[in-house]
Amino acid sequence: MVTQAFAGPLAGLFGADRATALRRGILRSPADSLPVPTAEDRHAWGAVDPVSAEDLLARAERDLGSPWPLPLASLAARVHRDGDREEWESLAFERQRRLSRATAAAALTLEGRWIDEVADGVVLLCEQSSWCWPAHDDTLARHGAVLATVDDPFLDLGAGEVVGQLAWIDRVLGARLDERYPGLRARIRREARVRVIDPFVTRRDWHWLGLDGDVHNWNPWIHGNVLVAALQLLDDPPEEALRAEVTDLVVEGLDRYVASLPDDGAIDEGYSYWWNGACRALEALDVLAFATDGRWDAAASVEALRETVAFPHRSHLGGDWYLNLADGQARPTREQPWHALHRAARRVGDDDARRHAAAQRRPGEPLATEREGLGRLLRGLTDDAWQGDTAATSPLPRDTWLPSTQVLLAREGAGTAAGAALAIKGGHNGEHHNHNDVGSFVVAVDGVPVLVDAGRPTYTAETFGPRRYDIWTMQSTWHNVPEIRGAAQPAGAGYAASVVACDVTDERSALALELAGAYEAPGLVSWRREAALERGARGARVTIDDTWDLEPWGAGDEPPTTVRLLVAGRIELRDDGARIVPLEGARPVLARWTPAVPATLVERPLTDPLLTEVWGGALTRIDLLVTEHRNLRVTVELDAATEKDRR
Repeated sequence: MVTQAFAGPLAGLFGADRATALRRGILRSPADSLPVPTAEDRHAWGAVDPVSAEDLLARAERDLGSPWPLPLASLAARVHRDGDREEWESLAFERQRRLSRATAAAALTLEGRWIDEVADGVVLLCEQSSWCWPAHDDTLARHGAVLATVDDPFLDLGAGEVVGQLAWIDRVLGARLDERYPGLRARIRREARVRVIDPFVTRRDWHWLGLDGDVHNWNPWIHGNVLVAALQLLDDPPEEALRAEVTDLVVEGLDRYVASLPDDGAIDEGYSYWWNGACRALEALDVLAFATDGRWDAAASVEALRETVAFPHRSHLGGDWYLNLADGQARPTREQPWHALHRAARRVGDDDARRHAAAQRRPGEPLATEREGLGRLLRGLTDDAWQGDTAATSPLPRDTWLPSTQVLLAREGAGTAAGAALAIKGGHNGEHHNHNDVGSFVVAVDGVPVLVDAGRPTYTAETFGPRRYDIWTMQSTWHNVPEIRGAAQPAGAGYAASVVACDVTDERSALALELAGAYEAPGLVSWRREAALERGARGARVTIDDTWDLEPWGAGDEPPTTVRLLVAGRIELRDDGARIVPLEGARPVLARWTPAVPATLVERPLTDPLLTEVWGGALTRIDLLVTEHRNLRVTVELDAATEKDRR
């Protein structure tokens, strides 16, 4: 097969004849190509962190005797009927997590009951009509069907995750499955070929390949799983050439993703999607380096890969809080694969990133969980360096400027979340997982966001459809930006910041930008915003200075121009501002505005669990009516806590 002609950073490192090199035997044998020990290695599995082992075994025990989750056809069809994708997906995800728990239990104990549990889970997956998540399947467009077309499988994130899981199971438990369930490994290989490997090779119009230049997190996520499957499961001697071909196609696909990463390592999808984008690429390249005995090791040699390892700690506000752009959560689940970041940091020599990963370890918490997939669980459990790294602290850099996404994050001082912090973004409204938020900012105190970005609710069919911007969290109306003569920001890459200037000194860190290009507001000539963190002897304060130019309004009432502030916490409006008591015991702040303009509070009750688990029952928007003005200054600084607040 002729592959796509693409030469990116990986091609430069590995050589243009990489397919030929593969056929000369650069790959390890299938029996030794994945970097986790088999269950037969009792020394490795006996050295697993006891807290993690006990936690997994206890939860796996609770699974035994209960029915396996069953994702039904009627639930799959809901994505086309009422837009709900959560009910089917939650059952499918829990089925796979149960299988991962059983796999780890089997490796830890070698008990037959866990091998039986694994076999049950494997067969359930092999008999599931499709591994594709219904929300991703193109069967309706191609076949007019609301359920999967089994002889035309769609290779998506879900199919990738299943085939990767089966490959890791085969690696760790292959000998035990042969002993107790002869023939089951052949079934795994048959399903992997039909559902993933053959479609990957023969159908090359997958949107996630990035052939149109739009490369996003699906690319490394799927390619990484396909790589694992090819290395482990294509082990029949007649498949040697196919194994090399698939690996070569994976490398080419990953090369497109790596080429799309900016030199500063920033991810326009934000921190939450780093784990399933750049991190997936780093993990896939780590597997590739292992499978080639280090001959193809890219992470430390590509600037964008080295820099993206720093992205998580550069997005850190403090504690469990992060700057959440696009579809991220400001306080994501703690069950992230920190060991993957730790491993990547070690590979590229980034000690700050290593410290940040290690600092997430807390006494009594497992070092890896099944939530993020079996491969990540197995690697976390068996990574000696990860298990042994303790007592680290997060670096919390004072200033981070990411020019590719036009994001500035500044705090009072390095190494501490205490005091005020400011983050502001420019960018455009065609980013991946975009929200209409050009010029929006976040203010945190003691690491806790107080002027906030809401994040996203639970995904539905609407989320990535033509009605995406009917969802309130995606609209500029619910971000910290102006609404100009009644006009909110539209979606599209053409709606962007311009004349962007970042200025960082010891006394002041600021970003200035022109916002007029992000609007279609009548008569708008210019809207200039400058956001700054000013450091002083008595602490820091945040200033937001807006100055704008509008052509005179004609006849009739002029539509209102409003500056929005979205708040998490208790608000007490005052004549010239507001006193805000943030969440989680962070110190209160005073927000003031000049001139003194009318202010209105708009409460937004929250019911979606992805929002309530972060913000509680409501967020509140402060609307500042500035129609009669041409400038506004908002300042935010610490206020002294009162006994009432402490209670």
